[in-house]
Amino acid sequence: MFSVKNSIAYLVAILFFLFSIVLGVSIGSVSIPLSTSAHVIWNSMWQFPISNEVEDTTVAIVLNIRLPRVVLAAMVGSALAMAGAAFQGLLQNPLADPYTLGVSSGASLGAVFVIFLGVSLPFLGSFTLPIVSIIAGFLTLLFILTFVRFIERTLSTETIILAGIIISSFLGSLISLLIALTGEQLRQILSWLMGSVAMRGWEYVFLFIPFFILGLFLLFLNRRELNALAFGEETARTLGVDPNKRRLMILSGASLLTGAAVAVSGSIGFVGLVIPHLVRLVAGPDHRTLLPLSLFIGGGFLVLTDVVARTIVAPTELPIGVITAIVGAPVFGVLLYRQRRKKFS
Repeated sequence: MFSVKNSIAYLVAILFFLFSIVLGVSIGSVSIPLSTSAHVIWNSMWQFPISNEVEDTTVAIVLNIRLPRVVLAAMVGSALAMAGAAFQGLLQNPLADPYTLGVSSGASLGAVFVIFLGVSLPFLGSFTLPIVSIIAGFLTLLFILTFVRFIERTLSTETIILAGIIISSFLGSLISLLIALTGEQLRQILSWLMGSVAMRGWEYVFLFIPFFILGLFLLFLNRRELNALAFGEETARTLGVDPNKRRLMILSGASLLTGAAVAVSGSIGFVGLVIPHLVRLVAGPDHRTLLPLSLFIGGGFLVLTDVVARTIVAPTELPIGVITAIVGAPVFGVLLYRQRRKKFS
């Protein structure tokens, strides 16, 4: 696990992640030097005094406007990349992504329903949408697991995939129905569905953190078992792994990350599909390495994607999901072509 190759990969991934954070904070309608952004972030993190040469306006822009957006983008990208790596290993399917099980469709339906009705629940206020979305995603996971258990006692990979397709298709049709029935909220719904981390403050970051930590803990706790399950249920049993118990924990962790990410940012595609593939090409299929590298690369990638989304046609901002699709689809196509050609050559 701690080979020279992997050590270099960790170093590059961490540097890429940190550089993307600083770059994301520096670039915008008001350009801030990278050194200044790094100085403000570092000194604020450790409660050191900020240089008098840095204007108060610059400090406010960095800490109150750009940094929470960048941190949220990094966490969402990390969550989707790790969830994608877990789903691909668990389901033994390189085309699996965080949205395979339909949990994201449940979270999206909850959010679209809130926008459609224009409701704001007591004590939640502006957090009605993400909270309802997270609850809807969690209920979707419970329904899927119950449905699979009803079909068969064991949580087989084939049944989970088929159940996910069924539930995702059904929930997707309900979302389409709400879109067809909506009026003036149409633009808001479509904008949310295409994904964005704009206009989110530290409150959204703090809302996301508990789910991020819990999902991260469940996946890292089962990273060795995920290696065994990736080779099939019989192999896992031979190695002393309880497939049903571990599969349930991994599904829960990956679904928590996915549902919470969708709740705070909308649907952002290709991050959980492409990033694990890229990391696997460099570091191999060992999930003890694959998961942490996916965390750093996925987070950095989404931060840079967000930078492109808010600057390429400034002052207009593009939905971040549009940029990830434009970048991710060709990259994944090239990866798939190279893998298939290598396999059959």
